[in-house]
Amino acid sequence: MKKTTILMIFLALMACKPSPKKEAAQVPEPIGSGTPKSKYPEYLAKVFEAHGGLDLWKSMRTLTFVLPNPDAPETHTIDLWSRKDRVDTEKYSMGFDGESAWLLDPDQNYQGDAAFYHNLMFYFYGMPFVLADDGIVYGEAEDLVYEGKSYPGVKISYDAGVGASSQDEYFIHFDPDTHQMAWLGYTVTYRTGESSDNFRWIHYGEWQDVGGLILPKAITWHNYEGRNILDARNTVNFEDASVSKEPKPDSFYEKPEGAEFVEIKKS
Repeated sequence: MKKTTILMIFLALMACKPSPKKEAAQVPEPIGSGTPKSKYPEYLAKVFEAHGGLDLWKSMRTLTFVLPNPDAPETHTIDLWSRKDRVDTEKYSMGFDGESAWLLDPDQNYQGDAAFYHNLMFYFYGMPFVLADDGIVYGEAEDLVYEGKSYPGVKISYDAGVGASSQDEYFIHFDPDTHQMAWLGYTVTYRTGESSDNFRWIHYGEWQDVGGLILPKAITWHNYEGRNILDARNTVNFEDASVSKEPKPDSFYEKPEGAEFVEIKKS
């Protein structure tokens, strides 16, 4: 069985996801005069607010969404506190029990790297809120210009040793009128250990209200030349999204009978 859209994206985007962070983030300048210090730059704090606010995000426990891949629609379920997760299709399932990734694939339909993929799409879908994770260092970014409009931004990097590829860098750019996230730029350094100035670009142009949180409805990868963004390349849609303050039982994320623990494949 050949996966189409999702597999293509997976192969193109290997190693772009950050892992859940445990180290403390740096503390930038305070937001506004006379207010308590914030962990986040002023611009980024406004982006969080434009998407429903961090307080609401942190109050939610379970997030679910569907990737309508025609070969094998995927239902993704994530515990937002522990970052345990599970991906279910009619042909296979995979997940993370809090310590190890697992794959249930009796007919060997899945052709990717389950240890890497199980939470990859969550990190794209969880924007901008996953950029509030611990271990992040925030910096300045020059505006991104697309079709004559300037989008201010924030640079995202990680403390040394955080995640599978701490050399990765990200740029989040937002609409100056609404403060909603508009673009994500990221490098891929996984398996190389070396910094890169080759940034991929994703347009976050379609949003939906999910329990008061403004989360992606669709995201689109674009062709590019450096910071010059060109035509759209491919789009991923998210359907049937929901959030809940109720957790799934731990058993939901545990390795099912017949499944195997998996590790990230080496090149």
